[in-house]
Amino acid sequence: MPAPSSDDTLSTPTVAVIGGGPAGLMAAETLRAAGLQVDLYDAKGSVGRKFLIAGKGGMNLTHSDPRDVFVTRYGERQHHVAAWLRGFDADALRGWARGLGVETFVGTSGRVFPSDLKAAPLLRGWVRRLREQGVRFHVHHRWSGWTGEGALRFATPDGEILVSPDASVLAMGGGSWPELGSDGAWVDALQTKGITIAPLQPSNCGFDIAWSEHLASRFAGEPLKPVIAHWQEADGSTRQRQGECVITATGIEGSLVYALSPMLRDAIARDGSATLMLDLLPGRDERELAQRLAKPRGSRSLSEHLRREAGVTGVRAALLYEALDKAALADPARIARALKRFPFRLLRPRPIAEAISSAGGVPLEATDERLMLRGVPGVFAAGEMLDWEAPTGGYLLTACFASGRHAAHGVVDWLAQRNA
Repeated sequence: MPAPSSDDTLSTPTVAVIGGGPAGLMAAETLRAAGLQVDLYDAKGSVGRKFLIAGKGGMNLTHSDPRDVFVTRYGERQHHVAAWLRGFDADALRGWARGLGVETFVGTSGRVFPSDLKAAPLLRGWVRRLREQGVRFHVHHRWSGWTGEGALRFATPDGEILVSPDASVLAMGGGSWPELGSDGAWVDALQTKGITIAPLQPSNCGFDIAWSEHLASRFAGEPLKPVIAHWQEADGSTRQRQGECVITATGIEGSLVYALSPMLRDAIARDGSATLMLDLLPGRDERELAQRLAKPRGSRSLSEHLRREAGVTGVRAALLYEALDKAALADPARIARALKRFPFRLLRPRPIAEAISSAGGVPLEATDERLMLRGVPGVFAAGEMLDWEAPTGGYLLTACFASGRHAAHGVVDWLAQRNA
């Protein structure tokens, strides 16, 4: 859609989109395509900062999972998120990127990446197209709530300004990576409107473990791959998942830990700590390991014996010395058991500022099916402001895009009903 003429702006409803991440940008695009005037506000000096950082190691845009599997990644919120994905799913996202001249490919893990693995070209092309379509960008505009009359308040370098749009989309992110803009500063403003906010919590995060100084200093940054996590669901069923993780100076992190972080975080909140059981030697039989380790080692050290008979060296050997006492280290069966079910005692999640994403925020029950806040007509929410979470792998981004589009369509419907 071309930029609006002066005559258009006099008669066409105006929508304020607050937040320039994927959800806000997609909402702006959808609203402008529907013929509405769109002003996008962001507290930072440029939009899409977290999007750019997320793409530094290779921009994981979405995932190639079949749709019925894809929606399960959203846990107990999957039925809500499925409604967003019906309007804009992984295939639609890849097609949208293609429209910006960015081809994508499916990696060996099933994750979908831009062909150049970069986020910056995609974001630059997108923002350029939005400007050409007539979206008006206002950076260094930090939203601080509403006036008593309902006008939006923005703190700017030139002082406070008030804006009274016909509708608003809030897309200011959750509480992770606050230096990039998603600092949760919007919580108080929504609470003054009577919206109950679920506490913001870290998601896709690492966890603290009380390592010895020796292990923390010598093995921080060492990967554990592949490993298999084993756990028990609330219904008593046993589950397992293979993946990778990394020892850190404070504990453990990595894609496998991130995928399990909601369960582990909730267990810590409930019980004071959580135990993550990892098979450090997938494909090796516990009994066979015990038999090999029971062989006489003669004058060889235990470390050399572990290396020769079990292939255990480096960080895996260090973990055994960390967790087992002298008696256990003299028992081949107990060593074998530890290698196949090593107990990592997690004390707490890492701070939300370090997390990849956050849980909590505006409960989906506080919005209607269009993502409009109940009791606050004309105000919609999208992205990580809403209380849902998903593992890394493209699921987070896809739902942010989809929720922005869904909220924008909700705005269009609400304005049409209001005007009718």
